[in-house]
Amino acid sequence: MFKALYDFTLRLSQSPRAPQALAVVSFTESSFFPVPPDVMLVPMVMAKPEKAWFYASICTLASVAGALLGYAIGALLYDSLGAWVIQFYGYGDKIENFRQLYQEHGHWIILIKGFTPIPFKLVTIASGLAGYNLFWFILLSLITRAGRFFLVAGVMNRFGGPLRALLEKHLTLVGILSLLAIVLGFVVVKYVV
Repeated sequence: MFKALYDFTLRLSQSPRAPQALAVVSFTESSFFPVPPDVMLVPMVMAKPEKAWFYASICTLASVAGALLGYAIGALLYDSLGAWVIQFYGYGDKIENFRQLYQEHGHWIILIKGFTPIPFKLVTIASGLAGYNLFWFILLSLITRAGRFFLVAGVMNRFGGPLRALLEKHLTLVGILSLLAIVLGFVVVKYVV
Protein backbone atom coordinates (compact mmCIF):
# COMPACT_ATOMS: atom_id res chain seq x y z
CA MET A 1 0.00 0.00 0.00
CA PHE A 2 2.70 2.50 1.00
CA LYS A 3 4.84 1.56 -2.01
CA ALA A 4 2.00 2.38 -4.43
CA LEU A 5 1.30 5.69 -2.66
CA TYR A 6 5.01 6.50 -2.59
CA ASP A 7 5.41 5.73 -6.31
CA PHE A 8 2.34 7.81 -7.16
CA THR A 9 3.63 10.74 -5.10
CA LEU A 10 7.05 10.53 -6.73
CA ARG A 11 5.48 10.50 -10.20
CA LEU A 12 3.28 13.46 -9.30
CA SER A 13 6.26 15.32 -7.83
CA GLN A 14 8.03 15.13 -11.18
CA SER A 15 5.00 16.22 -13.16
CA PRO A 16 4.83 19.70 -14.69
CA ARG A 17 1.67 20.23 -12.61
CA ALA A 18 3.38 19.36 -9.32
CA PRO A 19 3.67 22.98 -8.09
CA GLN A 20 -0.06 23.56 -8.70
CA ALA A 21 -0.96 20.31 -6.92
CA LEU A 22 1.29 21.29 -4.02
CA ALA A 23 -0.45 24.67 -3.80
CA VAL A 24 -3.90 23.04 -3.80
CA VAL A 25 -2.97 20.55 -1.08
CA SER A 26 -1.34 23.30 1.03
CA PHE A 27 -4.35 25.59 0.62
CA THR A 28 -6.98 22.98 1.44
CA GLU A 29 -5.05 21.47 4.37
CA SER A 30 -5.23 24.79 6.21
CA SER A 31 -9.00 24.96 5.99
CA PHE A 32 -10.55 21.48 5.69
CA PHE A 33 -8.43 18.75 4.01
CA PRO A 34 -6.82 16.13 6.33
CA VAL A 35 -3.58 15.39 4.42
CA PRO A 36 -0.59 17.66 5.17
CA PRO A 37 1.38 19.13 2.26
CA ASP A 38 4.58 17.52 3.56
CA VAL A 39 3.39 14.35 1.78
CA MET A 40 4.05 16.16 -1.51
CA LEU A 41 6.76 18.59 -0.42
CA VAL A 42 9.21 15.87 0.62
CA PRO A 43 9.25 13.88 -2.65
CA MET A 44 9.19 17.08 -4.72
CA VAL A 45 12.33 18.36 -2.99
CA MET A 46 13.93 14.90 -3.29
CA ALA A 47 13.18 14.91 -7.03
CA LYS A 48 14.37 18.50 -7.60
CA PRO A 49 16.51 19.70 -4.68
CA GLU A 50 17.43 22.89 -6.53
CA LYS A 51 13.77 23.97 -6.20
CA ALA A 52 13.50 23.33 -2.45
CA TRP A 53 13.01 26.99 -1.51
CA PHE A 54 10.56 27.55 -4.34
CA TYR A 55 8.45 24.61 -3.18
CA ALA A 56 8.62 25.75 0.45
CA SER A 57 7.43 29.20 -0.68
CA ILE A 58 4.49 27.66 -2.53
CA CYS A 59 3.53 25.66 0.57
CA THR A 60 3.82 28.70 2.81
CA LEU A 61 1.84 31.14 0.67
CA ALA A 62 -0.87 28.63 -0.26
CA SER A 63 -1.16 27.48 3.36
CA VAL A 64 -1.61 31.05 4.62
CA ALA A 65 -4.18 31.71 1.89
CA GLY A 66 -5.99 28.54 2.97
CA ALA A 67 -5.72 29.69 6.59
CA LEU A 68 -7.64 32.82 5.60
CA LEU A 69 -10.38 30.59 4.20
CA GLY A 70 -10.40 28.65 7.48
CA TYR A 71 -10.56 31.93 9.40
CA ALA A 72 -13.50 33.06 7.24
CA ILE A 73 -15.26 29.74 7.84
CA GLY A 74 -14.89 30.26 11.58
CA ALA A 75 -15.85 33.93 11.50
CA LEU A 76 -18.67 33.90 8.96
CA LEU A 77 -19.85 30.33 8.44
CA TYR A 78 -19.28 28.60 11.75
CA ASP A 79 -22.94 27.72 12.35
CA SER A 80 -23.10 25.85 9.07
CA LEU A 81 -19.82 24.82 7.46
CA GLY A 82 -17.42 25.48 10.36
CA ALA A 83 -19.33 23.41 12.89
CA TRP A 84 -19.62 20.60 10.34
CA VAL A 85 -15.83 20.57 9.69
CA ILE A 86 -15.07 20.63 13.42
CA GLN A 87 -17.61 17.84 14.07
CA PHE A 88 -16.26 15.84 11.12
CA TYR A 89 -12.85 15.75 12.80
CA GLY A 90 -14.45 14.90 16.15
CA TYR A 91 -13.63 18.13 18.01
CA GLY A 92 -17.07 19.68 18.45
CA ASP A 93 -16.94 19.35 22.22
CA LYS A 94 -13.46 20.98 22.37
CA ILE A 95 -14.03 24.06 20.24
CA GLU A 96 -15.40 26.20 23.07
CA ASN A 97 -12.40 25.41 25.28
CA PHE A 98 -10.12 26.12 22.36
CA ARG A 99 -11.81 29.44 21.75
CA GLN A 100 -11.38 30.42 25.41
CA LEU A 101 -7.67 29.65 25.23
CA TYR A 102 -7.36 32.39 22.62
CA GLN A 103 -8.20 34.99 25.24
CA GLU A 104 -4.88 34.31 27.01
CA HIS A 105 -2.64 32.44 24.58
CA GLY A 106 -3.76 33.21 21.01
CA HIS A 107 -0.29 34.05 19.67
CA TRP A 108 1.27 30.90 21.12
CA ILE A 109 -1.54 28.67 19.92
CA ILE A 110 -1.06 29.77 16.32
CA LEU A 111 2.74 29.60 16.46
CA ILE A 112 2.97 26.21 18.14
CA LYS A 113 0.11 24.40 16.47
CA GLY A 114 1.01 25.72 13.02
CA PHE A 115 4.42 24.09 13.30
CA THR A 116 3.26 20.69 14.57
CA PRO A 117 1.28 17.81 13.04
CA ILE A 118 -1.76 19.04 14.98
CA PRO A 119 -4.32 19.88 12.27
CA PHE A 120 -3.86 23.56 11.38
CA LYS A 121 -7.42 23.78 10.08
CA LEU A 122 -8.65 23.58 13.67
CA VAL A 123 -6.52 26.60 14.53
CA THR A 124 -7.71 28.60 11.54
CA ILE A 125 -11.41 27.93 12.09
CA ALA A 126 -11.13 28.54 15.84
CA SER A 127 -9.24 31.79 15.19
CA GLY A 128 -12.08 33.07 13.05
CA LEU A 129 -14.68 31.88 15.54
CA ALA A 130 -12.83 33.63 18.38
CA GLY A 131 -12.53 36.83 16.36
CA TYR A 132 -8.75 36.75 16.72
CA ASN A 133 -7.02 39.85 15.32
CA LEU A 134 -6.71 39.25 11.57
CA PHE A 135 -3.38 41.09 11.18
CA TRP A 136 -1.75 38.98 13.92
CA PHE A 137 -3.39 35.83 12.59
CA ILE A 138 -1.87 36.37 9.12
CA LEU A 139 1.55 37.34 10.47
CA LEU A 140 1.77 34.43 12.91
CA SER A 141 0.45 31.97 10.33
CA LEU A 142 3.10 33.18 7.90
CA ILE A 143 5.86 32.76 10.49
CA THR A 144 4.84 29.32 11.68
CA ARG A 145 4.04 27.85 8.28
CA ALA A 146 7.22 29.26 6.71
CA GLY A 147 9.22 27.86 9.61
CA ARG A 148 7.75 24.42 9.15
CA PHE A 149 7.92 24.18 5.36
CA PHE A 150 11.34 25.78 4.99
CA LEU A 151 12.70 23.45 7.68
CA VAL A 152 11.32 20.40 5.85
CA ALA A 153 12.61 21.69 2.50
CA GLY A 154 16.01 22.52 3.99
CA VAL A 155 16.44 19.10 5.59
CA MET A 156 15.36 17.35 2.39
CA ASN A 157 17.60 19.60 0.28
CA ARG A 158 20.63 18.93 2.48
CA PHE A 159 20.09 15.24 3.28
CA GLY A 160 17.66 14.18 0.53
CA GLY A 161 19.88 11.54 -1.08
CA PRO A 162 20.65 9.55 2.08
CA LEU A 163 17.13 10.10 3.39
CA ARG A 164 15.63 8.85 0.13
CA ALA A 165 17.67 5.65 0.34
CA LEU A 166 16.64 5.19 3.98
CA LEU A 167 13.01 6.00 3.16
CA GLU A 168 12.88 3.50 0.31
CA LYS A 169 14.56 0.82 2.42
CA HIS A 170 12.08 1.26 5.29
CA LEU A 171 9.05 2.55 3.38
CA THR A 172 6.41 0.65 5.35
CA LEU A 173 7.83 1.77 8.69
CA VAL A 174 8.09 5.40 7.54
CA GLY A 175 4.53 5.25 6.21
CA ILE A 176 3.21 3.87 9.46
CA LEU A 177 5.13 6.45 11.50
CA SER A 178 3.81 9.25 9.28
CA LEU A 179 0.24 8.06 9.73
CA LEU A 180 0.80 7.78 13.47
CA ALA A 181 2.10 11.36 13.59
CA ILE A 182 -1.04 12.61 11.84
CA VAL A 183 -3.31 10.55 14.08
CA LEU A 184 -1.35 11.71 17.15
CA GLY A 185 -1.96 15.31 16.11
CA PHE A 186 -5.69 14.67 16.05
CA VAL A 187 -5.57 12.79 19.36
CA VAL A 188 -3.63 15.56 21.09
CA VAL A 189 -6.20 18.13 20.05
CA LYS A 190 -9.08 15.83 21.01
CA TYR A 191 -7.87 14.85 24.47
CA VAL A 192 -5.28 17.43 25.55
CA VAL A 193 -6.53 20.79 24.30
